[in-house]
Amino acid sequence: MDLAEIWRVMRRRWYVLLPGLLLTAALAAAVHLLVPVEYRSQSTVTLLNSSKATVAFDGNPFLSTQASLTGMADGLARNLNSDGSAAELKAMGVTGLHEAKIADNAQGPFMWLSVTGTDPAAVLKSDELLTQYAEKRLREFQTQQSVAPDAMIRMTTIVPPQKPEAQTKTRLQYLVMAAVLGFVLSLVATFFVEARRRSSGRHRPAAGEAGADRTADTAAQPAAHPAAGPAGDPSDTLRMTAAHPAGSP
Repeated sequence: MDLAEIWRVMRRRWYVLLPGLLLTAALAAAVHLLVPVEYRSQSTVTLLNSSKATVAFDGNPFLSTQASLTGMADGLARNLNSDGSAAELKAMGVTGLHEAKIADNAQGPFMWLSVTGTDPAAVLKSDELLTQYAEKRLREFQTQQSVAPDAMIRMTTIVPPQKPEAQTKTRLQYLVMAAVLGFVLSLVATFFVEARRRSSGRHRPAAGEAGADRTADTAAQPAAHPAAGPAGDPSDTLRMTAAHPAGSP
């Protein structure tokens, strides 16, 4: 089946295709209204060596980047993503979905702290609270290990929580899926009806064709009994008299 034939079927069965397309449009509109737009805010922080460890670098923490800081950043990120931290953050007023991770392609102990939600103002506030909470948890870890204040790893903000940006990828994916699914189902229904109509047309002979078939069958049947001549035909009487003359046995 070529494109021309497909177009002809679609035009011929428009009464099946059109309702399907209308339902597809309604489904896409429902997805557009029911799936909210999500916003995301992100901050970037880094861990710094203790003031005691940076004495050899004239107190400049950016000149002292040890591998242990990256390990500490990974451990801190895992703790911030835990259920316990999620409960504490919720009690602080953090809404939406938060995430802490090592920054992509980071060449040091850099972390991304992000919050995703549907309310831009709440997302920005939540990201600020998450950044503050991360620094608080870093101090608590070291306090629990009785680390001296001048030997504690520190945290500083490289990029503060940014203005929330709309995340339209997920919503667009749902819209495309709804549109494609509705269109495909509409085409399937259209060609199904077309196939049914063609099938029923092949198995139902026309009235003229059926009458002609019956006439042909009747003509093909041989006569069972030849028709008798008309009663009292004089020619039959003469033939019988000639075959049997009077007085013959």
